[in-house]
Formats: sequence, C-alpha cells, structure tokens
Amino acid sequence: MSLSWLDWTLMLVYFGFVLGIGVALRKKTTTSTAFFQAGRAIPAWVCGLAFISANLGAQEIIGMAASGAKYGIATSHFYWVGAIPAMVFLGIFMMPFYYGSRARSVPEYLRLRFDEKTRAFNAVSFALMTVFSSGISMYAMAKLLQILHVFDTPFATLGIGPEYIFHICVVSSGVVVLVYVLLGGLSSAIYNEVLQFFLIVAGFAPLVYLGLRDAGGWSGIVRTVPPAFTHAWVGLGSAATNPMGVDAFGVAMGLGFVLSFGYWCTDFLVVQRAMAADSMTAARRTPLIAAFPKMLFPFLVVMPGLIALSVHGGVVPVKMYQGTATAVLDALGKPQLDYDLTAPTLMLRYFPTGMLGLGLTALLASFMSGMAGNVTAFNTVWTYDIYQAYLRPSGSDAHYLWVGRMATVFGIAASVLTAYVAAQFNNIMDVLQLVFAFVNAPLLATFLLGMFWKRATGHGAFAGLVAGTCAAALHHGLTLPAGAIAGVKGGWLGVVSAYPSEMAQNFWTAIDAWTVCFVVTIAVSLLTRARHERELVGLVYSLTERPRDAQLPWHRRPVVLGVIVLAATALLNVVFF
Repeated sequence: MSLSWLDWTLMLVYFGFVLGIGVALRKKTTTSTAFFQAGRAIPAWVCGLAFISANLGAQEIIGMAASGAKYGIATSHFYWVGAIPAMVFLGIFMMPFYYGSRARSVPEYLRLRFDEKTRAFNAVSFALMTVFSSGISMYAMAKLLQILHVFDTPFATLGIGPEYIFHICVVSSGVVVLVYVLLGGLSSAIYNEVLQFFLIVAGFAPLVYLGLRDAGGWSGIVRTVPPAFTHAWVGLGSAATNPMGVDAFGVAMGLGFVLSFGYWCTDFLVVQRAMAADSMTAARRTPLIAAFPKMLFPFLVVMPGLIALSVHGGVVPVKMYQGTATAVLDALGKPQLDYDLTAPTLMLRYFPTGMLGLGLTALLASFMSGMAGNVTAFNTVWTYDIYQAYLRPSGSDAHYLWVGRMATVFGIAASVLTAYVAAQFNNIMDVLQLVFAFVNAPLLATFLLGMFWKRATGHGAFAGLVAGTCAAALHHGLTLPAGAIAGVKGGWLGVVSAYPSEMAQNFWTAIDAWTVCFVVTIAVSLLTRARHERELVGLVYSLTERPRDAQLPWHRRPVVLGVIVLAATALLNVVFF
C-alpha cells in the first residue's frame, strides 16, 4: 500500500496529540495517587467513554470483525448478552463496594474481604492476563501494519527485508505506548482513550457505509451468506446448527454469565476507569454511560465481517506462515482463513487516499487504547498488590511512583513475548476469551460469594480460585477444537472431547472453571471459621448501606439508566432474533 502525504499527515497529527496529552499531564503526575488513580477526579462522562474505549482495543476492532466473518451476527452476543447486563450489574451493585471501600485495585478489595493469599493469587494471575492481553494488541497491530505494507518502502530503502517488518512493528508499537503512559500515568491513558473513542467511530463508520453499499445493504447480505450467519438466536438450539458451535445454554451461561460478568465486574482493566471518577454517583454511572454506545457497536465492528463474507463471494484471505507465502493448513490439510485480516482487507478495498489514512489512524487508536488500558492496570496491580504488599511495604510515595514507571517498562517488554503466542491463532478473540476463561471465570464465583454471602471465608476463596484455575487448565488440556493441532489450542494432556470451534471450547472451559470454584469455595468456607460481621461492613451487600439516589434527576440515577439500557438491548435481540 502506498500512503499519500495526506495519509501520513493524519497519522502524524494523531501521534502528536497522543504524546502531547502525556506531556501536558506530566507536571500533574508527581504522586503515586495521580499516576495510578488519576487523583479520583475524572468526570463521569469522561470515565464512561474511557471505560468503553479501554475495551475497544485492537483485539476488539480486529477480533470482532474476524468473529463476524467466522461466526456471523451471533458475534453480537458479545455485546447484547456478553456485556450490557454485566455493565448494568457493575454500575448498580458492585461499584459501591469498589469505590466505597477506597480500595486501589480489585486485588486489594479481595484482601479487605478475604485475606492476603487470595489477593496474591488474583494479583499474579491478573498481571499475567494483562501481559497476554497487551501481547494480543501488539500482535494485532504488527499484523495490520505488515498486511497493509505501510513500511515496505522505507524498510527497503534501509535494506531491511520484509520478513523483519512484523518483529520491528511489535517492538516499536510498544515504545509509543510506553512513552505517553510513563509521562502521564492513568490520566494520560484516560484522556487519550476519549480521543481514541471518537477516532475509532470516525474511521469505521465510513467503512461500514461503503461496504454495505457494495453488498446491497442488509438485504444483500441476507441473500448472499448462509442463513445461520444472519440470525443471532436461530440455530442455537444445537451446537451443530450454528457457526459458533455452541448451543443457547453455552451462550447464556458461558458468555452471558461467566465470561461477561467475570470480565466487566471483576477485571481491573475496566473497573479502574470507574474508580477514577470524582464521586460515588459518578463511579456508578460510568459503566451505564458506556453501555449506551456499547449496545450499538456491533453495527460498527461486527458488520465488516459479514460484509467481507458477502461481497464478491468473500474476501477473507488465507493465513500465511510469518514472512512467507506458504499457507497455514489445519489438521485436515485445508488452508486456514486469516479472519484477523478482515477489517484491514476491507480498508484497502474501499478507502481512497486520505480516508485510508483516517481508517489506519482509527486502527492505530484502537491499538493504543487497548494497550494503554492493560499497561496502566498492570503497573497498578504490580506496584500496590505485589511489590508494596510483599517486597517493600514501607517505601516512600516517590519510590512507589518510580516502581510504577519501571513496571510499565518491563510489562511492555513481557508483552512483546506474548505477541508471538497470539500469532498461533487465526482469530485473536478466540485466544482472548481463552485467557479470560482461566482468570476471570473462577474470579467471578469468588466475588459473587464474597459480596453476597457473609459465610464465605478467605480459605474458601483461595481454595476455590486455585481449584477453578486448575479446572480450566484440565478442561483445556483434554479438549481440542475441530481441525486444530494439539498444543496452544488444547489437547496437550490428550484429547477426550472435541468442540466445533475454539469459541465453544472457551465457553465450556469458563463454565467448568466457574462451577468448580463456586462449589469448592462453598465447601471449604463451611469447614472454616467465618469473619465477624463487624469486619465485613462495607464489603458485603447485606451489611452495606445502599446509595441514595432519590434526590438526583432521573437521567443521573443509575437504576433508571440501567433499566433503559436493558430494555433497549432486549429490543435489539428481538429484532435480530
């Protein structure tokens, strides 16, 4: 691809704004509270847009388009079933615990509710998860820049072969995020995420419009792709009758409950944005404000996948081994499609000069958003819940600020390594949901029991988390998606069961992990001594004063906003049934 001066100018202006925000906030980021928590002084609407933008990284922009091409409109379940209900639950029920306890992170809340060992287990597992998630973002961006041939000409001028482009892009992309997070901390990440939200919408809305026009609108897509790809619920009566290879129970339980609530309600990456709000009410409204645009995002990020299937018999390219022209084959000897290239391929097809620069800038913005979200969550958990808790509990504020900045450096360095693990998958959403099944699924069971059952104990929570994580590993090690080769996709302990798709395997891995954690936590809690009720005030629902919102206007009441969001989401499910 040959970019014009206008395309390059758009990208350079964007990077100027990104780094400029970091420089502008540098003087205000002189304490650990400012660096890790943004001083708890961010307005609700800013937190709301940052809340959704932190999740709107390259893995979602590229991964959801990939899933749209691979699984069809059923991918919308990641929003209408697998996001909105959990976001409403977080805003109404869980934010009072997080914000009211003054905990600086999710693992720290676990220490307050349970004990140190529960906190330590979650802190370590969450740190590993953010590193993997950052690596996925790095892989997605490097893959994008490689397939668009953005740097082919300058690299050729320097005598660098095309086989090195992917590797250099992985490293250089991490450096850009490193700079502005080091400068401005969480505040820099949040305000950049707001900018990136609008850029992503501006870059992808024209792509969907042009693609739909070429495909003949929604009716044209319905005529040209298999019926199972254009209905969200029809075909979910059996795992064999839909592209995702999972039935309605698997979607409702695996995605709609375990993975969804496990991510949106316990993942510090998104909770951190709400905890930066300037008041309890603002913190509760943050996920609800984010839910309004979230319910419409399938039309922006899933629709390109359906367009790619519809136009001219399909335009999804074949997956190639890195730096070669050799196709990757599955276990049956058939070439694998590279669904991750769906969105970039459509951009090359539809965007002219200038607009191509806008689209590429939108993709760069999505990468920056997701990457920075993981980095700021990682450096906070590492500093507060690992380093301060167990390595140096009595350091100065300036020391912890320095440690947080150093954590940003080695967190990004570790992410570079995990980017190469993500390269083994042909849909990054598959590997992302697998990571969530290991970490967030058992954690959800721990949180639900801890917040709503006074009898849950620290020993029970720790035993449940360990057992749930082991159950996820056992299930993944004994199962394999159809056509996959044993290894990172499963089957490394032997294959006793096969699933129609990677996503179906992920859903049931999550269900197993949650169920085992839930049962083990209850059993061990009943055998160990519970804490006195006076120690649980503000940490358990029945012992916490309910927030009073009656004096607020209706549009600022979390419960009213939640009801409106759920009603609108239910209507979307009916329309695309």
